[in-house]
Amino acid sequence: MKKELKQSKFYYSLVKTIAGFLARFKFKRKFINNDIKGKKGPFVIICNHAAALDFVTLMGAIKRRINFVISNAFFNTLPFKGIVKRMGFIPKQQFQTNVSNIVKMKKVLDNGGILAFYPAGLMSDDGVSTPIPETTYKFLQWLKADVYVAKNIGTYFSMPKWRKGGIRSGRTYTDITKLFSKEELKDLAVEEVKEKTEKALYFNAYESQEELKIKYKNNANIEGLENVLYMCPNCKKEFTVKVKDGSTIYCAECGFTEIADDYQLLTKLSDVGEEIRYPSTWNKIITDTLKTKILSGEDTLSSTVEIQMIIKNKFQKVGDGTLTLNKEKFTLTGEINGESINKEFLIESFACLPYKPGVYLEVQSGDDIYRCLPTDGRLSVKFVDMVKIFYELKNK
Repeated sequence: MKKELKQSKFYYSLVKTIAGFLARFKFKRKFINNDIKGKKGPFVIICNHAAALDFVTLMGAIKRRINFVISNAFFNTLPFKGIVKRMGFIPKQQFQTNVSNIVKMKKVLDNGGILAFYPAGLMSDDGVSTPIPETTYKFLQWLKADVYVAKNIGTYFSMPKWRKGGIRSGRTYTDITKLFSKEELKDLAVEEVKEKTEKALYFNAYESQEELKIKYKNNANIEGLENVLYMCPNCKKEFTVKVKDGSTIYCAECGFTEIADDYQLLTKLSDVGEEIRYPSTWNKIITDTLKTKILSGEDTLSSTVEIQMIIKNKFQKVGDGTLTLNKEKFTLTGEINGESINKEFLIESFACLPYKPGVYLEVQSGDDIYRCLPTDGRLSVKFVDMVKIFYELKNK
C-alpha cells in the first residue's frame, strides 16, 4: 500500500479512544443495527452528514480501522494534520474529485480495507439532508465493493451547524445496514443506484424529533438559527429575522414570532402568520420563494467580501474583492496580496458549497480554496441556497 494510505495503529487507537468517549458521554450513541460488526474484506460505508463529528459515532462500530475521506480545508487547517494523515484519512476538495483522490480511495479497497465517506459533502444547516453530486452513483459502481449505509439520527441536535457553543449532549442513534452488494451494483442502472442511495441517506431531523422527543442540552437556545432562516415566512422580507432571549425568533418587520421548546420545535406567539413547527419547513419556504424569484429573472447575487486563503495551517486574510453569482458561475474580482484578480468558478457540478452561516462561504479551484466573508455575513447562506437551486434546476 502506498505510504500515504498506511495507518498508524497507535494514532488510530488513540483517536478511536477519544471518539469512543465522545460517542458514549456526549453523543450517547446507541446502535439500531450494526451490520458491519465482524465483517471481513473490503467494503464501502456511505454516511449521512448531520454534524461535524459524525465520524466519531462510526469509529467504534467495528474493530478494524477505517479510511475516512475528509475535506481538504478541514485537513489543511488542523494543527495535528500529520497525525490525521498517519491515520489513513484521505483529504479531498469538496465537490471535486481528482485522479489522485480516486486512486487513493480505490487503493484502500484493493488492499482489503474499509472506505468511509459522506456523499453529500456537507452537514445540514436546517436538519434536512443536503444534495448529493450526480457523479456519486457511477463512482459507487466503479468501486466494485459492497456498500453499507451508516445513518446518524439525532447528531444534528448535538451539533447544529448554526449553533453558538460546543456539543449539546443527548441520545443519538447510528443505524448501519447493507445497501448494495458489489454484484447487485454491477447490474443496476445508475438511476436505480441514485434512487436507492438518496432514499437511504435522506433524513429530516425535525420530523424524527417529533416522534422521538429527545432532549439535548441547551436545545431551546436557537441563537444563530436566524442566519439560516434569514427570510420571514410571513412577509417574505429578507434579513429582518432576529433571535432574542435565546429561544424566541421573530421578524422585526411584521412581528411574526415563534418560540423554541426543549425539543427545538417551534410554537407561534404572534397574531400574524401561520405556525411553522419545524425550522426545516421554514427553510423550505425560503428556498421555494427564492426559486420563484430566480425563475422570474432575479438570478444574480453580489457582495463585497474579505478574501482568506490557507497560510500555515489556518485561513488568513489575503485581500478584498467582490463575489458575484449567476446561474453559470461565481466571479471573484479584487486584489489578493496586492495583485488584481478576476477569477471564474463554474458551478455546474456544485451541489452545494462549504460555508458557515452568517460568516463565510468557500469557492474552490483545483487545490486553491478562497474563503469569502461577505460584508453582511447573512448573505453567505443566500449564496449557498442559490447554488443549491441552480443545481436542482439543472439536474431535474
